[in-house]
Amino acid sequence: MDKVKLIDVAKKAGVSKSTASQYINGRYEYMSAKTREKVRLAIEELHFVPNPIARSLKAENTNTIGIIVKSISGIVTSQIIRGIDDYLKKLNYSVLIYNTDYIKEQELKSISILKSMRIDGLIITSSGEISEELNREAENGLPIVHILREFEHLNVNTVLSDYKKGSELAGQYLASLGHKNIAILTRSYNKSPSRFNRVNGFINSLNKAHVDIDPDQIYFVDTPDKITLAFDQLYDVEHPPTAIFSVYSDITSTLLSHIKKRHISIPEDIQIITFDDFPFAELIRTPLTVIQQNPSDLGVECAKLLVNKIKNPQESFDNITLPCQLIIRESTKKL
Repeated sequence: MDKVKLIDVAKKAGVSKSTASQYINGRYEYMSAKTREKVRLAIEELHFVPNPIARSLKAENTNTIGIIVKSISGIVTSQIIRGIDDYLKKLNYSVLIYNTDYIKEQELKSISILKSMRIDGLIITSSGEISEELNREAENGLPIVHILREFEHLNVNTVLSDYKKGSELAGQYLASLGHKNIAILTRSYNKSPSRFNRVNGFINSLNKAHVDIDPDQIYFVDTPDKITLAFDQLYDVEHPPTAIFSVYSDITSTLLSHIKKRHISIPEDIQIITFDDFPFAELIRTPLTVIQQNPSDLGVECAKLLVNKIKNPQESFDNITLPCQLIIRESTKKL
């Protein structure tokens, strides 16, 4: 069966193609009620579905937003995307999502594809390797908001949680419990102030409480294998740490797996505090104490900022930083 075209609708309704097009695009000002009804019935009878791509080629805006992330399956990322999508749906925007695994070539390819689809704006969390390209796209008029991470030479608006103050809460709390021997599991900073702040705020707050962190107790674990190695190193010593600050939820997941295999008890043998909450963290055998950011709110604020940039391209907009909170559960206790 041949695909129904706009000209078929026009012929069925007995109107010009231009009139049928005006109806499709909601321009009824110079159209009688009788004409509108004829076109409506023709569309219904022919089961005509407008081609959004063809329509967008003629329109100034496409009401489409591009989203580029490391992986949509990430716990925090998936909740951010949900917040973005929930907000944008109310404004009749659609979203197109690309995963890149922080591979530079994939990031650049995704941007190119999304631009060819005439997106109105871009939300991205990048590897930090394409800051120059992002700056150039923004200078050329593409509204861009970078979320979750910031980089030294990236000149686009960012939406972040307050990582430094959040990690300060973690350090203050562990110090108040009497911990002196603490290990940190984190990722490499990669010129990202946001990653650095997750650790720096924690260390600074401990120093203010006269607790020193041994540099050898800071483990940079960018892969599951490195988490395994770090855990072996930190626990196979005469005086293992009394507490671990796990800076990312995926690190925490692997860490908990090792703890279970070794039959180590939380909080009796080791205490855990983690940055980022995750589903069912309060329901596992020993509910985890966490520094909680609100990914859904991050997504909403990101979408709001981008829409404002699309509608008001000449205005300057401030970066957005949302607070974190300490959620105390059973994985920590007074020594």
